[in-house]
Amino acid sequence: MNSIERVKIGIPELDDLLHGGFIKNSSTVITGGVGTGKTILSLQFLWNGAKTYNEPGLLITIDESPAELRREAAMFGWDLKELEEANPPLLAIIDIATPRAGLPSDERYTLRELDLPLIIKKIYDTHKEINAKRAVVDSLSALGFRYDSLGKIRSIIFQLTSFLNELEVTSLMTVESPENSSISRFGIEEFLAQGVIQLFLRNDDAGNLKRNLQIRKMRSTQHSLKNFFFEISDKGIVILSG
Repeated sequence: MNSIERVKIGIPELDDLLHGGFIKNSSTVITGGVGTGKTILSLQFLWNGAKTYNEPGLLITIDESPAELRREAAMFGWDLKELEEANPPLLAIIDIATPRAGLPSDERYTLRELDLPLIIKKIYDTHKEINAKRAVVDSLSALGFRYDSLGKIRSIIFQLTSFLNELEVTSLMTVESPENSSISRFGIEEFLAQGVIQLFLRNDDAGNLKRNLQIRKMRSTQHSLKNFFFEISDKGIVILSG
């Protein structure tokens, strides 16, 4: 029987929990409330992929501008510009956030109209251009806010995630979960991905907020269902204990 190919996240403890990392070419939803670390985990996945494993990545940003993401990454010593300007490029940022806010964008990869076929074409063309092996969508929730009908929102998310599943990339999709409770905002995101990792902020016995992580779903691989404490250090996310 052929062994399952893995893609390492670059967070050693999390890779161990997943028996070597994500399954190659799978999609995983990273869900959680505000401030739980979804974007940081996603940036860490792309940075480690590029720097350690020479795997180019796509960052499709719908929520924060590329400038904001570069500043956030720099706090951990991750120079995204270095990856973007490498020859060949190790990162391409597709800017949907700035036009979504009604502002002009001078990014190389940007969209003037928030139209799903155009988004899919831009992702496809950029994926081919840099030979991407990893992809992050940050966030699916922000894409959904453009539409009034829940049925339309679910249709758009379904189409985008189905398209990503057809590309030969290992992808992460961040999802905002309201009030740190339900898994996703629109009730479909977690069913479309092969994996779900949920991040929490919870009070400990002393009333202090602690970050927790739980692997809710991961098809085709064994995983723990325990809660694991984690911290956001100056190096990124570090898993502490279960």
